[in-house]
Amino acid sequence: MSTAKRIIVVEDEADLAELLSYNLRKAGYDVETCRDGASGLRRILEIGPDLAILDIMLPQMNGLQIARQMRTHPKTTQTPILLLTAKAEEADQVSGLQVGADDYVTKPFSMKVLLARVEAMLRRSRSDRSEQSDRLEVAGVQIDLATHEVTVHGEPIKLTLTEFRILVALVRGKGKVLSRADLMYTAMGPDVLVTTRTIDVHVAAIRKKLLTCGAKIRTIRGVGYLFDEAAEGMALEAEGQER
Repeated sequence: MSTAKRIIVVEDEADLAELLSYNLRKAGYDVETCRDGASGLRRILEIGPDLAILDIMLPQMNGLQIARQMRTHPKTTQTPILLLTAKAEEADQVSGLQVGADDYVTKPFSMKVLLARVEAMLRRSRSDRSEQSDRLEVAGVQIDLATHEVTVHGEPIKLTLTEFRILVALVRGKGKVLSRADLMYTAMGPDVLVTTRTIDVHVAAIRKKLLTCGAKIRTIRGVGYLFDEAAEGMALEAEGQER
C-alpha cells in the first residue's frame, strides 16, 4: 500500500493543472486533479486528502466556498488548504485566510516555491499528529495536542491547523509576549514567507472562536501578542489588527 501523501488539486486551467500534477507526482505525492469547484469539493469530502490546493477562480464553486465547506465538515476540518490566486491584493488574501485557508500562493509563481510550501504544510501536519497525548488547560481553554481538539469551558470549537498552532504557541508562552515573527515561525515554519497581516487575521479568527476567552489573547502594540489568563470580557476582533 502506498504511503505517499494524497493531494487534491482543484484548478480549471488545463495546462496549469497538468503542470502541478506532474511536479507534485515527481516530488513523490499521490495527486488527483479536478477541473471545477463542485467536483473538487465532492472528491475532497469523499477521500479526505492530506492537503488540498485550490484555485480561487473556479467554475460552479470558487475556492473560497470550497475552503469554507471543508472547515465545516468533520472529515476535513484539519486538512491543510493552500490557495492559488491571480489576485495579489491584500484583501483577497485576507478573505482566503478568513474562510480557513492555511496559506496562499499568488500567480504567477515558482514551482519550486509552491513545492516548498506544500512540504512545509505537510511537515507541520505530521509534526502535530506525532505529539504525545498531552493536554494544555488554562483559564477555561482546554487543548488536546494529540487530537487537535479545543474546548472553551467544555464547549468544543473548530480551529484550522494554523490557528491551532498559533493558539498552542500563545498558551505555551505562559504570559510571554510573542512577536508576529515568532508566531509565523511556530505556526508556518521558517521557509514560509507571509505578511504580518496574515498573523493578525489568524489571531482575529482565534479570538472570535474562543468567545469570552478570546479577550485573553492581548495585543501588545508594536510587539506582538500574549495569552493573559487574567484578562476578562469579550474579544474585539479589531484588537488584533494593528493600524
